Amino acid sequence: MAHGAANLVISELRERIQHLEGPSSRPKRVLPFDIPDIDDRLPGGGLAYGALHEFAGGGAGTVDGAAAALFVAGIAARTKGQIVWCLARPDLFFPALAQAGLHPKRVVFVESASEDDVIANMEEALGYGGLGAVVGELVRLPMTKSRRLQLAAEKSGTMGLIVRRWRRQTEARDFGQPTASATRWRVSVTPSEELPVQGVGRAQWRLELIRVKAGECAEYFVGACDAKGRINLSSGAGDGQDQASRSFYSR
Repeated sequence: MAHGAANLVISELRERIQHLEGPSSRPKRVLPFDIPDIDDRLPGGGLAYGALHEFAGGGAGTVDGAAAALFVAGIAARTKGQIVWCLARPDLFFPALAQAGLHPKRVVFVESASEDDVIANMEEALGYGGLGAVVGELVRLPMTKSRRLQLAAEKSGTMGLIVRRWRRQTEARDFGQPTASATRWRVSVTPSEELPVQGVGRAQWRLELIRVKAGECAEYFVGACDAKGRINLSSGAGDGQDQASRSFYSR
């Protein structure tokens, strides 16, 4: 058999094996942060497509929760394609989405009557394929339902982003329960960057990677998402107050 024909046979066999083993065996695309200190901690060098990722505020308050949602908006902004955002509380502040690089015209908002409906709509959107990302706002994420979302994401190759939102302090405990998510992040607001002159500096966050499959936890101080959805490493907390995150959700 000629060398070229042998390579063709081997290639066809590999494709058949991958088809039989399912989508989990296929190489996954990733969305890098383009920050080596963060990307080096993530399998493949970035956030995996075809996977579920969770984000929550470092505290139970509105400000940290808004920062987590703003971080998710920045990630979604850097994907290609339409974004589906599933929610039960229609209180997003559209100018804040645009500030994080995610223009509202790219987003299809799906309002649901309950969290079960949010999960069902997320599962359907993830299974549809061809989207940049699917975002869902949830208080609780049971393991069984997270597995369904993860399987739907794997099947289509779409990235699933979960924003965990708390109505009361006791609900934040659910974030410690196991889920099928590939990564889990916690975002806390820190004082804005210090400027050489008086004014409003760029918002800064404490970013904690508290769970990652086949990886180690880490902590970073970062500048909040810019108009292209990108973060940057900062030296730590400065002076002042964060204004961007405070305005993410309307009151």
